[in-house]
Amino acid sequence: MSPQTETKASVGFKAGVKEYKLTYYNPEIPPKDTDILAAFRVTPQP
Repeated sequence: MSPQTETKASVGFKAGVKEYKLTYYNPEIPPKDTDILAAFRVTPQP
């Protein structure tokens, strides 16, 4: 068996609940050329 190694994840990739401010959209910060922008349309189901 190979020895186990421990890796450290950044804040954006830890499992569990993220702080609200980490995922909140801020209109004062302009998108960069490398950012991916997405829009979703949600249709209510009866």
